[in-house]
Amino acid sequence: GIPMEIIVGKMFKLEIWETLLSSMRAGEVAEFWCDAIHTGMYALVSRGMRRIAEGRDPLEGQKHRCGMGNMFDYHSTGYEDLDELQRTPQPLIFIMELFRVEEPSAYKRDTWAMSKEEKLAAVPVLHSEGNRLVLRKEFGQAAAKYQEAVICLRNLQAKEKPWEDGWLKLESLVTPLVLNYCQCQLELGEYYEVLEHTTELLQKHNDNAKAYFKRAKAHAAVWNEREAREDFLRVAHLDPSMAAAVKKELKQLGERMRKKHVEDRKRYQGLFQQ
Repeated sequence: GIPMEIIVGKMFKLEIWETLLSSMRAGEVAEFWCDAIHTGMYALVSRGMRRIAEGRDPLEGQKHRCGMGNMFDYHSTGYEDLDELQRTPQPLIFIMELFRVEEPSAYKRDTWAMSKEEKLAAVPVLHSEGNRLVLRKEFGQAAAKYQEAVICLRNLQAKEKPWEDGWLKLESLVTPLVLNYCQCQLELGEYYEVLEHTTELLQKHNDNAKAYFKRAKAHAAVWNEREAREDFLRVAHLDPSMAAAVKKELKQLGERMRKKHVEDRKRYQGLFQQ
């Protein structure tokens, strides 16, 4: 539902598209027949675009190598029709509508189109924008800013060797952004989202007290009492300065659980009496 953007001069994976679009006027709709020699990469391009349309990272699960190299690793695009096109490349017909042409400085670049320097420069800006939105209690928009910053850093991390200096430096920037994102999701009531991201974070950084604290709050919210207590106690052990906050949360958890048990008992008594 969103128009695709092509940056002329970048020679996107289907170079023929630049040639086609450069022959059109704004507002024009045109049909082009392209020989198979120009469409061999279409299956990989379409795979990425479909993932974006599904709300997924187009680079998800890829190793640090070219798209064709990843094809040899996984033997499939994940889409049956595209796999068939990979096996037997064919001429394709593209129907294009050119909405508008913009000057290079007039548009906001997507993450994939940014250079390494542009991504690094975008991260603190996105972080700051997210913080500003949190202060205004616009948690959904703030979460989107933090998520965009994380994607920038993850794309850069994919080009580094895990656990070496470059990767670790980027990871140190990712961690607070993920924690901020999780705080927004707590505010929005997306507790299972918090459980997923904090657990993933703790698999790499099992001494992060803030991650345990947010996971504990998410467990408490979905009535996982034992898991919540374990995480809260881990927080107090890792960071004694958070002991007071942990004590308060444990007290609230106990009160909520007692109230729930009373309500459940009444509900079941009424059921058996009926």
